[in-house]
Amino acid sequence: MQVLAPAKLNLGLRILGRRADGYHEIESVFAPLDLADQIELEIGEAERPEVTLALAGAAAGVPADATNLAVQAAAEFLAAAGLARAVRIRLTKSIPAAAGLGGGSSDAGAVLRALAASFPDAIGAPALAHLALELGADVPYFLAPCPARVGGIGERIQPLADFAPLTCLLANPGVPLSTAAVFAAFDADPTPSPRALDPELGLDLANDLEPAALRLCPAIAPLRERLRAAGARAVGLSGSGSTLFGLFPDAAQAARALARAGFARPVWARVAESRKAG
Repeated sequence: MQVLAPAKLNLGLRILGRRADGYHEIESVFAPLDLADQIELEIGEAERPEVTLALAGAAAGVPADATNLAVQAAAEFLAAAGLARAVRIRLTKSIPAAAGLGGGSSDAGAVLRALAASFPDAIGAPALAHLALELGADVPYFLAPCPARVGGIGERIQPLADFAPLTCLLANPGVPLSTAAVFAAFDADPTPSPRALDPELGLDLANDLEPAALRLCPAIAPLRERLRAAGARAVGLSGSGSTLFGLFPDAAQAARALARAGFARPVWARVAESRKAG
């Protein structure tokens, strides 16, 4: 079985508060992108549940052991369903790790989708959603990725059927940012970002985590300016960073901007487009 695990873009991110369990209540718009990891699953008979992982592609910084979210997702599904199966996962990475694009969460969601399709009577939808949330706050979104308004800690998902397609230029300074570290930095100085309304989308693109991410990764600031200089109509930070996005009217203009910007290593950059479904 083959399945795609799309990256997601945060079009704005507001932190509404911190719960007693340490999770943060958020408000954001998520959009799946055509940038995606590829996952191949082989499922075989076994005396006991067993999950193995093989990594390929741009896998720098991605764990290859039981801490990988894709492995955890498969293991938790088998345990919850009471299935003794051998699940072999081949994960080809295209989404950079610790970049604010949801790569690990998307991998986990894709594995859960694939296993739920293979064993449709094993786990009901509410139990699957609960299992996804236990794996991580973004994982429930990736059970059915589509443009959506997301709230709570990530479990309240309202699809946006009339969401207009968008084209963006993604740029990452080559510095991975731990989500936990960025949230800790935010908690130390929880100053909200000023509004950044994009009139075409009608969305506030401000990200309350950007000041914290900037303190941990100062390279975000000059990269933001380079995207503006390249002609982006608006620039924002996705998730906890360190990936920035610049919005463009179409892929041709975004590609020209990418060529003009002349990004060189360690910066990672590419044109991406949103999808109605991941």
